[in-house]
Amino acid sequence: MATTTLDHGDSRGTFLGHPKGLFVLFFAEMWERFSYYGMRALLIFYLTQHWLFSDSQAGLIYGAYTALVYITPVLGGYLADRYLGQRKAVTYGAVLLTFGHFLMGFEGDGGQDAASLNIFWLALAFIIVGSGFLKANISVIVGQLYPRTDVRRDGAYTIFYMGINLGAALGSLLCGYVGQTYGWAYGFGLAGIGMLLGLIVFVAFKGLLIGRGEAPDAERLNRRVMGIKFEWLLYLVGILAVGICWWMVQNQAIVGTFLGVAGLILVSYVLYSAVAKLDREARDRIFAAMFLIIGSILFWALFEQAGSSLNLYTDRYVDRAGVPASMFQSINAIYIVLLAPFFAALWTWLGRRGLEPSAPAKFGLALMQLGLGFLVLVWGAATGDLTPVLFIFLIYLLHTTGELCLSPVGLSAMNRLAPAHMASLIMGTWFFASATGNFVAGLIAAATGSEAASGEGAGKETVLAVYSQIGWIAIGVGVAVLVISPLIKKLMHLDTLRDDEDLAGRAEMGGDRGQDAGMFPQGETAPNTRKG
Repeated sequence: MATTTLDHGDSRGTFLGHPKGLFVLFFAEMWERFSYYGMRALLIFYLTQHWLFSDSQAGLIYGAYTALVYITPVLGGYLADRYLGQRKAVTYGAVLLTFGHFLMGFEGDGGQDAASLNIFWLALAFIIVGSGFLKANISVIVGQLYPRTDVRRDGAYTIFYMGINLGAALGSLLCGYVGQTYGWAYGFGLAGIGMLLGLIVFVAFKGLLIGRGEAPDAERLNRRVMGIKFEWLLYLVGILAVGICWWMVQNQAIVGTFLGVAGLILVSYVLYSAVAKLDREARDRIFAAMFLIIGSILFWALFEQAGSSLNLYTDRYVDRAGVPASMFQSINAIYIVLLAPFFAALWTWLGRRGLEPSAPAKFGLALMQLGLGFLVLVWGAATGDLTPVLFIFLIYLLHTTGELCLSPVGLSAMNRLAPAHMASLIMGTWFFASATGNFVAGLIAAATGSEAASGEGAGKETVLAVYSQIGWIAIGVGVAVLVISPLIKKLMHLDTLRDDEDLAGRAEMGGDRGQDAGMFPQGETAPNTRKG
């Protein structure tokens, strides 16, 4: 069975003060995100321009698809925790994703051609389930490379997060340009090549993971059940999930119902586990994690307008000077690459002076910046018939700074607050909240397209009215979260979080320097690292 404590003397050594396995995960996730965001940049246009769905229909389909992408990590995380281990789950997910992305290249004649459309639904289903096996588990392996109080953990998530966004930026730029310039099949095919490269990197360099993420009981995987290896039965569960997702993505109302019922069951199970099986401090940490998880739902519901309604708005109502609208999807990721080091340094600088906001406070700030971004676009749209492209850059800037206050902080907090035996479950619950937010995002996008058919002017005014309303709501909720953040911080009990190697990793970071980046004994961490 794989151990969970990092051997700092492993012969494979470190690179830039971190285990070399971190960079395997960096490159594997970079190419996976290249494929996912390359395809995502094109999807809303593919739905409206190739398959000829209305704006409202396309918004609902887009929301259901992205919601399912974030639901399936609960299944993938559970199977990894109990049986497969994270490494095999990530490998299997990458195989499904590669197949799904290449299926997207079969575009048929467009319109509502039933045969070709069914291949499209199947492609989405493979991508959905593949993401479920990969998304939560690859993040967990990052955490497994370090003890829970290792001062390098947040820096590791920063590096990992940079890989995510580098892949997202390149995918949106290249796949978006190729798809809208030369044809859908070429854009989606390029995304498939990116996913294949991610799979190759992960498999070829798995030895650098130094045994992290292995199956908890390898012998059990080899046992035969009904004449079939148990491991292969688990993979068949994944194929069954593909069939279910193929049906659900075509029936968006079912996705909404499922989210409500499954969300209630999942939250109840997590809270029951916390109350019945954990001591007081561990239980409080789960309560704090659940607050952050619930708060993230509103954020993603508004933030994820980027790939749907905001993408269509950019295409129709912005002075783009001929640049394909899908390429603007790269702006957020480019901002992340440029600003993440600044935020990492900022949190560390503030933390050493006792001024760093707590994780819940950062969530409140994130919502306020998100709301301000929508209001800035609304104000910019009042300047003329076509919105100056500057305001697209501004809304993405404010949404990105908000994201940097929430997403990497949330990833790090989930891994830090969860007990080891609940790590993938809590990370899966985090992604389930993203699923709920993405589905609500589809409903909002559908609302922005509800009057588009009556003319361009009415369509633009409808979008801006919705954006104004959600902008003010986000600011109001953000202020409320900021007010109650001290109470949530107390539940995190960061001052008593310890493991066997207290403050491990100082040597690799250059020695003992008092309060190193990422761990502040007076009570707060410095998470500084979602495109995930």
